[in-house]
Amino acid sequence: MKYLGRIAPSPTGFLHLGHARTFWIAQERCRAAGGTMLYRNEDLDTARCKPEFQSAALEDCRWLGLVWQGEPVNQSDRLDHYKEALEKLKRDGHLFPCICTRKDIREATTAPNSEESEMLYPGTCRQAVATTGNQPANWRFRVPDSKVIKFHDGHFGPQRFVAGSDFGDFPVWQKNGAPAYQLAVVVDDASMGITEVVRGADLLISTTRQLLLYDALGLTPPAFFHCELMCDENGQRLAKRHDSLSLQTLRGQGKSPEELRANW
Repeated sequence: MKYLGRIAPSPTGFLHLGHARTFWIAQERCRAAGGTMLYRNEDLDTARCKPEFQSAALEDCRWLGLVWQGEPVNQSDRLDHYKEALEKLKRDGHLFPCICTRKDIREATTAPNSEESEMLYPGTCRQAVATTGNQPANWRFRVPDSKVIKFHDGHFGPQRFVAGSDFGDFPVWQKNGAPAYQLAVVVDDASMGITEVVRGADLLISTTRQLLLYDALGLTPPAFFHCELMCDENGQRLAKRHDSLSLQTLRGQGKSPEELRANW
């Protein structure tokens, strides 16, 4: 099978050095395999995604020397695909409606999982048979309790997580009518024929959720390669709020892609 990779920035801010290194690793792995790269614009967060960030991401990626085939794919154009997957998951009994807010979850548990700003869902709505009435609800995936999820990561090696312990029931559709990240990325990577996903180590545990979705949807998962995260001088992982390390700022200072890569 021919290697098919992707870069998939989310236009919620300017790309930083961490994005640049991860995207470059993705391209280098693709080149080594004699494959092809695709570009996906993950623009489902309508409250935070902005046209100027989308334009800047394309400009930054081209400046870095990234090359992809065809026109960028916009997630916002693919809602029908996500809805189709949602209905299949509903029909097969994998989902339940949840009216819990983030505050409800935070107050119901003291055990955060390994991802930032996310708490382990306590199962409040899991057993509810009654309707949510007119109250807006998220749709959560019912994880199989105590199921061990294993996969081999191309960089970090064997991985093992336990459903219900390392991660809980997770949202696949939000009450605002938009698909959640976990569902959208699975549907897209499968339909685009991606053979390997290269991304940051902060998404390792997301891979376990996505593997459950691949299985529930009857789809074949790609291989995974998670890159180590880049940190600032204080040891905090880079985020889009680090304006001084954004590619836009570094380009304005006259930095070249070669200079950046020399420090990696």
